[in-house]
Amino acid sequence: MALDQSFVGRTYPPTTPYEVGREKIREFAEAVGDTNPAYTDPQAAAAFGHADVIAPPTFVFSITFKAAGEVVKDPQLGLDYSRVVHREQKFAYTRPVRAGDRLAVTSTIEGIKSLAGNDIVEVRGEVHDETGEHVVTAWTTLVARAAEEA
Repeated sequence: MALDQSFVGRTYPPTTPYEVGREKIREFAEAVGDTNPAYTDPQAAAAFGHADVIAPPTFVFSITFKAAGEVVKDPQLGLDYSRVVHREQKFAYTRPVRAGDRLAVTSTIEGIKSLAGNDIVEVRGEVHDETGEHVVTAWTTLVARAAEEA
């Protein structure tokens, strides 16, 4: 059954701030195999003009995907998470994520489509630091696969 189009434009409350730590950045960079020293060495980051280490561009996914989970769990939306796969992710940065940032995400449903019985949900996550400065916008596209017919 197709999802209700009236949910397009619905915005969810901001998440509890996530404090970005140097060690989390280092672990993430190591996990994705990115050896850029700006991710692990404060002096290298300073040489690039940053006050502290910065995070790889995809680091923010873990924060925004968790926020998008609030959309997915909305019982009124009725999305069957057991059938959901992650389709696409993209980011538009105002500035890099830095160690010490306290980031909150506000999620908005940007689109709902049905295609071949599958529900496609596009969620935009606006990420701001504790001063209200915009850091990055992330778009997550999820697909809820159609139920198999008996």
